[in-house]
Amino acid sequence: MSGATDHVPDEARAVSEVLVGAWSLLECAEVMQDGAKRLPFGDRALGQVIYTADGRMSAQLVRAGRAAFASDDYRAAPIEILAEAFQQYFGYFGRYTVDAVASTVTHFIDGASIPNLENKAQVRTFRLEEDRLVLEAAMPWGFIRNTWIRAGTRA
Repeated sequence: MSGATDHVPDEARAVSEVLVGAWSLLECAEVMQDGAKRLPFGDRALGQVIYTADGRMSAQLVRAGRAAFASDDYRAAPIEILAEAFQQYFGYFGRYTVDAVASTVTHFIDGASIPNLENKAQVRTFRLEEDRLVLEAAMPWGFIRNTWIRAGTRA
Protein backbone atom coordinates (compact mmCIF):
# COMPACT_ATOMS: atom_id res chain seq x y z
CA MET A 1 0.00 0.00 0.00
CA SER A 2 1.52 3.33 -0.98
CA GLY A 3 1.04 6.44 1.12
CA ALA A 4 1.21 10.21 0.74
CA THR A 5 4.87 10.17 1.75
CA ASP A 6 6.08 7.54 -0.76
CA HIS A 7 8.44 8.99 -3.40
CA VAL A 8 8.75 12.41 -1.75
CA PRO A 9 11.81 14.19 -0.34
CA ASP A 10 12.55 13.70 3.36
CA GLU A 11 11.56 17.30 4.26
CA ALA A 12 8.14 16.93 2.62
CA ARG A 13 7.69 13.55 4.29
CA ALA A 14 8.44 15.06 7.72
CA VAL A 15 5.96 17.92 7.16
CA SER A 16 3.31 15.52 5.84
CA GLU A 17 3.68 13.41 8.97
CA VAL A 18 3.13 16.50 11.15
CA LEU A 19 0.03 17.50 9.14
CA VAL A 20 -1.59 14.06 9.33
CA GLY A 21 -4.63 14.02 11.57
CA ALA A 22 -7.61 16.22 12.35
CA TRP A 23 -7.35 19.95 13.03
CA SER A 24 -10.11 22.15 14.54
CA LEU A 25 -10.73 25.69 13.35
CA LEU A 26 -9.75 28.55 15.64
CA GLU A 27 -10.37 31.35 13.14
CA CYS A 28 -11.28 31.85 9.49
CA ALA A 29 -10.26 35.36 8.43
CA GLU A 30 -10.26 37.32 5.20
CA VAL A 31 -7.45 39.87 5.35
CA MET A 32 -7.88 42.75 2.91
CA GLN A 33 -5.02 44.54 1.15
CA ASP A 34 -5.39 47.48 3.57
CA GLY A 35 -4.99 45.09 6.55
CA ALA A 36 -8.67 45.09 7.55
CA LYS A 37 -9.89 41.71 8.75
CA ARG A 38 -13.30 40.15 8.10
CA LEU A 39 -14.63 36.91 9.65
CA PRO A 40 -16.89 35.42 6.93
CA PHE A 41 -18.25 32.67 9.21
CA GLY A 42 -18.36 34.82 12.34
CA ASP A 43 -16.17 34.90 15.44
CA ARG A 44 -17.38 31.47 16.58
CA ALA A 45 -16.89 29.65 13.27
CA LEU A 46 -16.60 25.87 13.41
CA GLY A 47 -14.45 23.78 11.15
CA GLN A 48 -12.21 20.81 10.67
CA VAL A 49 -9.48 19.94 8.21
CA ILE A 50 -8.27 16.34 8.02
CA TYR A 51 -5.09 15.07 6.36
CA THR A 52 -4.58 11.32 6.01
CA ALA A 53 -1.27 9.49 5.69
CA ASP A 54 -2.24 8.23 2.23
CA GLY A 55 -2.64 11.73 0.77
CA ARG A 56 -6.36 12.42 1.19
CA MET A 57 -7.83 15.53 2.81
CA SER A 58 -11.10 17.26 3.57
CA ALA A 59 -11.97 20.70 4.91
CA GLN A 60 -15.27 21.88 6.37
CA LEU A 61 -16.10 25.37 7.70
CA VAL A 62 -19.46 26.58 8.98
CA ARG A 63 -20.99 29.52 10.82
CA ALA A 64 -21.91 28.54 14.40
CA GLY A 65 -25.50 28.88 15.53
CA ARG A 66 -27.17 28.57 12.14
CA ALA A 67 -30.96 28.47 12.14
CA ALA A 68 -32.46 25.02 11.63
CA PHE A 69 -34.82 24.39 8.72
CA ALA A 70 -38.52 24.11 9.61
CA SER A 71 -38.39 20.48 8.45
CA ASP A 72 -35.68 17.79 8.41
CA ASP A 73 -36.40 17.54 4.68
CA TYR A 74 -34.26 20.34 3.24
CA ARG A 75 -36.19 20.11 -0.04
CA ALA A 76 -39.16 21.72 1.74
CA ALA A 77 -37.18 24.84 2.69
CA PRO A 78 -37.78 28.07 0.75
CA ILE A 79 -35.01 28.96 -1.71
CA GLU A 80 -34.02 32.02 0.38
CA ILE A 81 -33.41 29.81 3.43
CA LEU A 82 -31.42 27.33 1.33
CA ALA A 83 -29.31 30.17 -0.11
CA GLU A 84 -28.54 31.46 3.39
CA ALA A 85 -27.51 27.97 4.55
CA PHE A 86 -25.26 27.60 1.49
CA GLN A 87 -23.53 30.91 2.23
CA GLN A 88 -22.83 29.79 5.80
CA TYR A 89 -21.00 26.59 4.86
CA PHE A 90 -17.86 25.82 2.86
CA GLY A 91 -16.36 22.41 2.30
CA TYR A 92 -14.32 20.30 -0.05
CA PHE A 93 -12.36 17.04 -0.27
CA GLY A 94 -9.62 15.53 -2.38
CA ARG A 95 -5.89 14.83 -2.34
CA TYR A 96 -2.93 16.87 -1.13
CA THR A 97 0.82 17.22 -1.61
CA VAL A 98 3.38 19.12 0.43
CA ASP A 99 6.28 21.27 -0.80
CA ALA A 100 8.38 21.70 2.35
CA VAL A 101 10.88 24.04 0.67
CA ALA A 102 8.14 26.46 -0.46
CA SER A 103 6.12 25.87 2.75
CA THR A 104 3.02 25.05 0.71
CA VAL A 105 0.36 22.38 0.79
CA THR A 106 -1.62 21.92 -2.41
CA HIS A 107 -5.20 20.63 -2.19
CA PHE A 108 -6.37 18.88 -5.38
CA ILE A 109 -10.13 19.22 -5.08
CA ASP A 110 -12.36 16.32 -6.17
CA GLY A 111 -15.67 17.64 -4.78
CA ALA A 112 -16.71 20.94 -3.18
CA SER A 113 -19.68 22.98 -2.01
CA ILE A 114 -18.61 25.49 -4.68
CA PRO A 115 -18.57 23.62 -8.02
CA ASN A 116 -16.02 26.03 -9.56
CA LEU A 117 -13.34 24.61 -7.24
CA GLU A 118 -13.76 21.02 -8.42
CA ASN A 119 -10.89 19.49 -10.40
CA LYS A 120 -8.65 22.41 -9.47
CA ALA A 121 -5.57 22.76 -7.30
CA GLN A 122 -5.67 25.18 -4.36
CA VAL A 123 -2.24 26.17 -3.02
CA ARG A 124 -1.98 27.16 0.63
CA THR A 125 1.11 28.45 2.38
CA PHE A 126 1.47 26.87 5.81
CA ARG A 127 3.15 27.66 9.09
CA LEU A 128 3.34 25.54 12.18
CA GLU A 129 3.26 27.76 15.29
CA GLU A 130 3.58 25.58 18.38
CA ASP A 131 0.33 23.55 18.39
CA ARG A 132 -1.28 25.59 15.59
CA LEU A 133 -1.42 25.19 11.84
CA VAL A 134 -1.88 28.39 9.84
CA LEU A 135 -2.98 28.04 6.21
CA GLU A 136 -3.11 31.09 3.94
CA ALA A 137 -4.29 31.52 0.36
CA ALA A 138 -3.76 34.61 -1.79
CA MET A 139 -6.88 36.21 -3.25
CA PRO A 140 -7.27 39.20 -5.60
CA TRP A 141 -8.53 41.29 -2.66
CA GLY A 142 -5.95 40.09 -0.08
CA PHE A 143 -5.72 36.63 1.47
CA ILE A 144 -7.61 34.05 3.49
CA ARG A 145 -6.03 32.90 6.75
CA ASN A 146 -7.36 29.81 8.51
CA THR A 147 -5.84 29.04 11.90
CA TRP A 148 -6.25 25.49 13.19
CA ILE A 149 -5.36 23.61 16.36
CA ARG A 150 -4.91 19.86 16.57
CA ALA A 151 -8.36 18.34 17.26
CA GLY A 152 -8.78 17.41 20.90
CA THR A 153 -6.41 20.19 22.03
CA ARG A 154 -7.78 23.13 23.94
CA ALA A 155 -7.02 26.61 22.55
